Amino acid sequence: MEIKVVMGQRLLRANEEVAHRVREHLARNSCLMVNLISSPGAGKTTLLEATLGRLRERWRIGVIEGDVYTVRDAARIAHLGIPVVQINTAGVCHLNASMVERALGELGEGPFDLIFVENVGNLVCPAEFDLGEDAKVALLSVTEGIDKPAKYPLVFERACLVLVTKGDLIPYLDFDLAEVERDVRQVNPEVPLIVTSAKTGEGMEAWLQWLEEQLRRKKKVSSVTV
Repeated sequence: MEIKVVMGQRLLRANEEVAHRVREHLARNSCLMVNLISSPGAGKTTLLEATLGRLRERWRIGVIEGDVYTVRDAARIAHLGIPVVQINTAGVCHLNASMVERALGELGEGPFDLIFVENVGNLVCPAEFDLGEDAKVALLSVTEGIDKPAKYPLVFERACLVLVTKGDLIPYLDFDLAEVERDVRQVNPEVPLIVTSAKTGEGMEAWLQWLEEQLRRKKKVSSVTV
């Protein structure tokens, strides 16, 4: 009996084709899309809630939530009055470009200035899949310890920004921020790193300024190329 083998590179190539379509769609609409990647429990949704609370009066924002089974994170975002679409992967450990393309069509009335994608909690697979986003942002919680950048380097290598979350807990933990930063710089020497706390507001202004700069650049480039 003949056995058919589907190569991983073919799957990634197909994903890249869809990601290209997503990227073109975002460019036509001068919309910035940011892909948030972290381990489970690193605080993506909490950071997102704090971010949306500060930005929803200034920008038109949509959110795409990725989760294996539940709609709990999407419910938290919807409670803020932000357009949100939940993607349930039914066991798949990451989002792909096709999922995001469909979700963009379901977000409702636009156009949007900014779309956040909260990826499935995982530091491995989400780093490998291009969603058509403008930027991958890696989150590392201080409660996870210091070894994640060394053990899972790809996500930090591909990140445009690293956010250290739950920074208010650093005084109570054995967390060496300098060592984390050294490990991040080993794979991504120029990436900005911001310590944040959604609880106290630490680092939030720097995070918002980074977003504003990315959006300004996106609108400038889109106005020239589209």
